[in-house]
Amino acid sequence: MSTDKAMICMYKDPNCSIEARVKDLLSRMTLQEKIGQMTQIERCVATPSAVKDLSIGSILSVGGSGPFENAKSSDWAEMVNNYQKASLESRLGIPLLYGIDAVHGNNNVYGATIFPHNIGLGATRDADLARRIGAATALEVRASGIHYTFAPCVAVCRDPRWGRCYESYGEDTEIVRKMTSIVAGLQGQPPPGHPNGYPFVAGRKNVVACAKHFVGDGGTKKGMNEGDTILSYDELERIHMAPYLDCISQGVCTIMASYSSWNGTKLHASHFLLTQILKEKLEFKGFIISDSEGLDRLSNPHGSNYRQSVLCAINAGIDMVMVPFRYQLFLEDLTHLVESGKIPMTRIDDAVERILRVKFAAGLFEFPLSNGSLLDTVSCDLHKNLAREAVRKSLVLLKNGKNPDKPFLPLDRNAKKILVAGIHADDLGYQCGGWTATWDGKSGRITTGTTILEAIKEVVGYKTEVIYEQNPSSNTIAGQDYSFAIVVVGEGPYVESGGDSLELSVHFNGAELIGVVAEKVPTLGILISGRPLALEQWLLDKIDALVAAWLPGSEGGGIADVIFGDYEFQGQLPMTWFRSVDQLPMHAEDNSYDPLFPIGFGLTSKNKILQG
Repeated sequence: MSTDKAMICMYKDPNCSIEARVKDLLSRMTLQEKIGQMTQIERCVATPSAVKDLSIGSILSVGGSGPFENAKSSDWAEMVNNYQKASLESRLGIPLLYGIDAVHGNNNVYGATIFPHNIGLGATRDADLARRIGAATALEVRASGIHYTFAPCVAVCRDPRWGRCYESYGEDTEIVRKMTSIVAGLQGQPPPGHPNGYPFVAGRKNVVACAKHFVGDGGTKKGMNEGDTILSYDELERIHMAPYLDCISQGVCTIMASYSSWNGTKLHASHFLLTQILKEKLEFKGFIISDSEGLDRLSNPHGSNYRQSVLCAINAGIDMVMVPFRYQLFLEDLTHLVESGKIPMTRIDDAVERILRVKFAAGLFEFPLSNGSLLDTVSCDLHKNLAREAVRKSLVLLKNGKNPDKPFLPLDRNAKKILVAGIHADDLGYQCGGWTATWDGKSGRITTGTTILEAIKEVVGYKTEVIYEQNPSSNTIAGQDYSFAIVVVGEGPYVESGGDSLELSVHFNGAELIGVVAEKVPTLGILISGRPLALEQWLLDKIDALVAAWLPGSEGGGIADVIFGDYEFQGQLPMTWFRSVDQLPMHAEDNSYDPLFPIGFGLTSKNKILQG
């Protein structure tokens, strides 16, 4: 009797090997339960009964989809726990995996620490910093009850016209490879001898990570989002696939397929890349997840001919489908395709094995519910200081003084009167960019944090007068006797295709604003942007100093730390800064390489060019 009992409970026994538990559980599952595990649905359509009765494998929150506006981490944890309790009441009690886009901190949750976007981290070239940010993000995500983040994006952005440029660490494969250390921060560091390609999560302070978007998302023609990457296989492997090998060697649990195409074939339908390369050649043992409505995009118009799209994607090698809304239709179509023999049972079993393997590796069967003791880590001083350090290290000094022998920076914190101008100087939402609070980001005090203006006011001397004028004119500046001006301009927030741009101009007439101020007052320009922008020569001539600050996140203090000289500039361009958009795409290996600033460029406050 005791032997039978042990067999019945094998998948629930943490002392059994993961593979034995997977095999045991899989053998007990019905087709409906298997297909349920392959299904990821959005929070707004998820009900406890659907989760329980359909054995749904995963729920996600799309950008901005929370329990209610400005919900805190504890509110999120309560919501996730309620869904998890429903999954534990299903016939086999398989816990669900709750996923979210925590791409620069736990950015959907009010009050979380918001780190610089990846483009800024690429400017630091600091692998250990990336790892520490991964570990801090994991703690804040787990504090909110969530187990799974759709990060990191390991795209190699070959064209700044791409709307997701800021989600990339840079245009150089080696920079991106270096920053994949964030995976070890998110999931924990696998022990020596951990099998290559096998999913790993260290414990309850870590999350399931997701390398994305496989593969070539940053190499599309003209940087068009969801476009076509036209390259030989050797080039695809050398430029775009290399970072995935680093993620796989660190035990990354999941990989997301890209909306984009390779030489005309959509990645979501590429059996060659998803199965023959990723699963077989690279020996990836975690699961491949689709992007949101990735199957709908296989047909034109989107969402039509859905059953055919399901057939193509599942047979290509997609294991879990981020449906995320029309899940009844997905379940119905996938069931029909299996029952009619168009999708073999072996393909379904492969998908479910991979999903269960990740759930066992993540310890979800032992610890399905949130750990309340982690709530104190959310936006703690340690994490805020880490984000501030990241901001400091990401800043790239592009110009310092009209005469290189007379540096303009660092600024004098005891100056009599300072003008601060530009909408970006006092807008936390613009400072954070897309994927913050909502999907596409927004203006204003969207979370907790310090704006650049607030940071400046904190560090200047007590006799210094700081005047903020969002949009000054020649008349309002005249006769004010300013010691110097700090003008903060850049891009408004955007995401995905909404960020695709052929002009790459500074938004809100920012260049003109710098020109107006610099005509009258010695001026430091600070650019808040997700990529290099078009800068005309007259502007560069007129301005005294220029700093690329990328999308720094919630800790504006990191900018004040460096411009007033408490810390030295360390950042180097992770991308080529073009002279004109007509030159794009442009890379260092091109014979005609003639940039405004080359990749790797960055000055110190003493006007020395940074090396390495």
